[in-house]
Amino acid sequence: MKRAAIIGCGTIFQVHLPIIVANPEIELCAVCDNNPAVQEKLPAAAKAVPFYTDYEELLEKEHPDVVHLCLPHYLHVPVSEYFASHGVNVFCEKPVGLNTAQAKEFVEFEAAHPEVKIGICLQNRLNRTTVELKKIIDGGEYGKVIGCRGFVPWFRGKAYYDEQPWRGQLKTAGGGCMINQSVHTLDLLYYLCGDIDAIHGSVNQLADYGIEVEDTVAARLHFANGANGVFFATNCDYTNESVQIKVACEKASFLIEDDALFRIDADGVRTRLCENEKLPGAKFYFGASHGILIDKFYRAIENNTDDYIHVRDAEMSIRLIDAIHASSKAGHPVAP
Repeated sequence: MKRAAIIGCGTIFQVHLPIIVANPEIELCAVCDNNPAVQEKLPAAAKAVPFYTDYEELLEKEHPDVVHLCLPHYLHVPVSEYFASHGVNVFCEKPVGLNTAQAKEFVEFEAAHPEVKIGICLQNRLNRTTVELKKIIDGGEYGKVIGCRGFVPWFRGKAYYDEQPWRGQLKTAGGGCMINQSVHTLDLLYYLCGDIDAIHGSVNQLADYGIEVEDTVAARLHFANGANGVFFATNCDYTNESVQIKVACEKASFLIEDDALFRIDADGVRTRLCENEKLPGAKFYFGASHGILIDKFYRAIENNTDDYIHVRDAEMSIRLIDAIHASSKAGHPVAP
């Protein structure tokens, strides 16, 4: 059994906690947040273990085997490196860095510390729809990929940024709708369709929130295999709608929408191939694969395998985001 601690008791903490508690191979040994007031609002399972406001003190007194980092973006890399340098395995929420330079440094840190495992939470790679579509594309039955698109039509009101001001600041969030809400979709376009040679992007602020980060972005993706892609994300929709990913192959197209994967044949006939497990409640759009990925990470620790999402696997998502920003400023395509 592995002893686990959660660092950060914000929104995503509510996803990690029940997964840890439900796993008989994991013992929750502590939780940590720099705001002591959050302790009163914690669920019973979290109140049953020691609460810390200092993660260094937690390490000294609890000696966890694994820490789950559910922190603001700017703390992901330094806190991950702190625990890993003390021999503690780390399961870190996305993103893997504020920018390409920090993500690259994190990759180098990971390579220099093979004695510990650092897992990154890009859980949508393990959705049933993603797993099946990846298998179809790699199998080649429908020919090569010729095009793709990824749409993320979500809503974040001004209160979202007022509640946690770090979300609207470049130095603490690294960006807006791309790095915070749609990094998973960018990652999946790359993961499913292959290397991207160049990106032509446009980054905008359509909402009058007085924040530094973008709320809307559009980009054209030029893939190394010749495919063309389009990516669109916004926090200015009226609600949180289904993420849509479509991949066109030579003999058929495939659409992930409303948590289901469809094959669309040349004659337009649509066939449902599989469906994701759905997360109940208002945060349904997080997806339900956190548990699959967390269980996989703990099995990798137990069996000493590399079967989890590494820092190096997640670096490209940040490179793509930076390339879209750079292209928007330059007014022409740039390489990620």
